[in-house]
Amino acid sequence: MACRSGFTIAILMALLGAANAQASGEVSGIWLTQAGDAKVRVSRCGGGICGVVVWLRNPINPATGKPEVDNKNPNPSLARRPMIGLPLFSGMRPSGPNRWSGQIYNADDGNSYASNVSISGPDTLKVEGCVGALCGGENWTRSAR
Repeated sequence: MACRSGFTIAILMALLGAANAQASGEVSGIWLTQAGDAKVRVSRCGGGICGVVVWLRNPINPATGKPEVDNKNPNPSLARRPMIGLPLFSGMRPSGPNRWSGQIYNADDGNSYASNVSISGPDTLKVEGCVGALCGGENWTRSAR
């Protein structure tokens, strides 16, 4: 009987560990932006995290008939780079449990902002951008693809 209760305890510990891992979530994966207009592949890299655009709801610019580019970027050489493959995060380093801080690039205005990214559930990524003390954020949801 002692052996059986040890087995039961081992199973319970494994289940609790799995539940804790799921509650904290995993940052790596593909995330759909709150507006649903882009998907970003987030992965662990260089001790932090990286994020790259992998899908756009409207990948073709209707005015040019060509793939969307980073045309709001003030740097002329960067303004021609494709939106698909565009890196959004830079210097994202751990700043707490399931939290990273660094810079986020906003392709809507071509600027980078101080940013915090945190896991707020197994399928929710909170992404914040700040200008000085003013911060705004949105929740991204995990996408199957």
